[in-house]
Amino acid sequence: MTPAKRVFDVVLSVLLLFLLGPMIACTALVILLNEGRPILYRSERMKTPEQAFLLIKFRTMRVDPADSGVTGADKAARITRTGRTLRRTRLDELPQLWNVLRGDMSFVGPRPPLRRYVEMFPDLYAHVLRSRPGITGLASVVYADHEEALLSRCSTAGETEAAYVRACIPRKARLDLMWQARRTLCFDLAILWQTFRGRLRRR
Repeated sequence: MTPAKRVFDVVLSVLLLFLLGPMIACTALVILLNEGRPILYRSERMKTPEQAFLLIKFRTMRVDPADSGVTGADKAARITRTGRTLRRTRLDELPQLWNVLRGDMSFVGPRPPLRRYVEMFPDLYAHVLRSRPGITGLASVVYADHEEALLSRCSTAGETEAAYVRACIPRKARLDLMWQARRTLCFDLAILWQTFRGRLRRR
């Protein structure tokens, strides 16, 4: 990560935490009143092929200690009523501003993978994770809706895992590497704008 990109991340995350603080607090209160604790969901993700961190989101599902892997239709029954709204609008991702401020993530980059997938595809992620993971990225803008539709057709954890490994990981990695080879501040700003437009459309 270049110093300019890091400065951009810090300034923007501080600004957004200040501006969106009331919304973040209200969202936390709604989850507490409607669904109870815990309010936040913490998941181990990989910052580099060797270094992990805890990604923070608002909780959108009922807690399952045995939970693992990505979310498909097999986990749909666990999504709470409040969680459905948060997922549709992506408000569940607001706590990741703290991850950006801490330096775990950037605003734009590859989505941070679970450790199991990094261990499954070490050579691939050795290239992808040369860039700091991001809240959004080229793969998020281009492929997220298709990934959601694909995984929503999977009725078991095994089907979800197979579809994600077979179709999603290589295609998302290809897009992440395309961004990595062409990344500029203007490109990042364009991705942020497209992400923002997508959030408005979902609302």
